[in-house]
Amino acid sequence: MSAPLAAAKHDDAPPPPPRPRAPVSVVVLAALAFGYTLWAAQGVVVPVLLAMFFALVGNPILRALRRVWIPRFVGALLVLALGLTATVLLGRQLVVPASEWMQQVPRELQVLTPKLKEMAAPMQRANEAARTFAEATDGSGTHRVQMVTIRENDPWKRLSATPRLLASVLAVVLLTFFFMVYGESLQRHAIALLPHRHQKRLTVGILQSIEMEISRYVLTITVINMLLGAALAGVLVWLGIAPQEALLWGTIVALLNYAPYVGPAIGAVLMLLMGFVTWNEVGPSLLPVIIYVALQTLEGQLLTPIILGRRMALSPLILILALMLFGFLWGILGLLLAVPLLACAKLVLTRIEGLEGWARLLE
Repeated sequence: MSAPLAAAKHDDAPPPPPRPRAPVSVVVLAALAFGYTLWAAQGVVVPVLLAMFFALVGNPILRALRRVWIPRFVGALLVLALGLTATVLLGRQLVVPASEWMQQVPRELQVLTPKLKEMAAPMQRANEAARTFAEATDGSGTHRVQMVTIRENDPWKRLSATPRLLASVLAVVLLTFFFMVYGESLQRHAIALLPHRHQKRLTVGILQSIEMEISRYVLTITVINMLLGAALAGVLVWLGIAPQEALLWGTIVALLNYAPYVGPAIGAVLMLLMGFVTWNEVGPSLLPVIIYVALQTLEGQLLTPIILGRRMALSPLILILALMLFGFLWGILGLLLAVPLLACAKLVLTRIEGLEGWARLLE
């Protein structure tokens, strides 16, 4: 058979039948089952995701160390040892002011409550007048019964929670080390299972893109958050706060800034409470939250968009929904992991043909 006839016969071949699509009800049930599995298995899923996240950040450093003839095993030990040392040194600086605040907060809240009541007195009087008017017009004369519940503090729960926390931290450290050492070989073996060369090439490109972009994003955000925390700590020292206490608040603000929108809101509330606890006058009490909001606005509206640009831009609505979902599933760690996971999903959707529209939906 000649080449033109073979080509014509190939062109006349019927197109492959479309893949059957599952009903919407099946898709919804599968999504609910997947979400329940993520929630129920968070003790396993969250340490694995954290370890993969830390390994992605450490891989560029390992490649740089390999260029100077340092083996991957030794480089992983060095990176992990440096990270743990920095964490321990920072924790030693923060443990004293943190414990003092934990002991001081209940006592200071008793002093702070009259201040807040005095500020909210006009609104409270208006609410009481409205409630009195509603009761007078209702005429029922019924009295509300107040239920008092006694919450028992079980010391055994605290003792049993501490080993689980230590086990989770140890699991994250060990998994991070093994992902950094054996991650590349695991990727090669997994890619070798794919049947077609095109799929292998596409998968390699996606993994390299995720590693480069996420590493760049996390390192950049980490530097920006450290600068924000250092600037706030410097301002607090200038306002008369002790250096260790200012370092504590700067560290808290830097960690909260990993969760967009939600973290800065919590940080503003903390700065407001800290100001009222530290100073008696209203004017100085509002200075920390005003300065924090100004620094946060400068960082969020000017510094971060200039450095990162539009490449890793995410829709605020999608981002809030992701923060709500992962925060509901995994708590504080879910808030910290929401943005990297959403960025990974966007990178994967961008590289797969036919799914670019879903990637634009996240922008």
